Amino acid sequence: MRAVRIREAGGPEVLEIAEVPAPLVHAGHVAVKVLSSAMNRADCLQRRGVYPAPPGVVPDIPGLEFAGLVAEVGPGVRSVQVGDRVMGLVGGGAHAEVVVVHERELLRVPRTLDLEHAAAIPEAFMTAYDALVTQCAMRRFECVLVHAAASGVGSAAVQLAQWLGARVIGTSRSAEKLQRLGGSLIPWQTPQGFSREEASSLVKAHGAVDVIVDFIGAAYLDGNTKALGPGGRMVTLGLLGGMQGALDLGEVLLKGLTLRGSTLRSRPLEKKIELTQAFSAQVLPAFDTYALTPVVHDILPFGRVREAHERLEANEVVGKLVLTWS
Repeated sequence: MRAVRIREAGGPEVLEIAEVPAPLVHAGHVAVKVLSSAMNRADCLQRRGVYPAPPGVVPDIPGLEFAGLVAEVGPGVRSVQVGDRVMGLVGGGAHAEVVVVHERELLRVPRTLDLEHAAAIPEAFMTAYDALVTQCAMRRFECVLVHAAASGVGSAAVQLAQWLGARVIGTSRSAEKLQRLGGSLIPWQTPQGFSREEASSLVKAHGAVDVIVDFIGAAYLDGNTKALGPGGRMVTLGLLGGMQGALDLGEVLLKGLTLRGSTLRSRPLEKKIELTQAFSAQVLPAFDTYALTPVVHDILPFGRVREAHERLEANEVVGKLVLTWS
């Protein structure tokens, strides 16, 4: 089968389309013919050698999500059959023509979507769902602040929080990107980042926030704790602005703040299955009624995977870039 292969750590030029052996199908698992797969920041970090695949995952083929057709089922599989349209989240290896996953990690593709748009759902929306519901226990009518709101997970978090009844503020350095998200989003442009002073301005304009979904890390830490109100919760999903920052523990103590970090990629299988089943039951039906819609910036053939990496790293994307074998 064909796959995107990382020859060595480096820039987009280290990527190549290569012939590699197809993975074997074991009991309880399913082989999926991948037709589309979306790009994620993790793919760029893996290519650069700073975010390796988890143990047991193919180390040189990136890709965290896919949409395609069931090609083969292993012994004991009952939930799907050959030809079914499915999508899912994996620890790596999805930028290939075939991926093998546990049957309980598969999601049905919503009837309203083609496979290209379906490929933009699993990583973005499942991560956002886990962040808002599992990690932060977001409630209706709360105020949610989403940083990097135009990113793949950010745009999904904006939609999900609004769908769940929250008032949502979204930040970005680009006013144009925020405008493209539309809806009832409260835009907050941050051309100089999110300092404590910037957070004070936001609180003065819109009040303290209850939940923060953050992808920046250290650079926004002080501003985030300032923006949170009593009992506020924050989940950090990325460290684009650094790993180490000063934290006013007095503010955490007095406000009763909860600060959490989360990543899906390294979770054990049972935890991933638990999340998949909850998402399938509680969120997936919303795509059938167009209440939720994946944000796809562009669809490219896998032969242009280097370009996809370049565009993602240049921060020009709103939502997701999708790669397709067709």
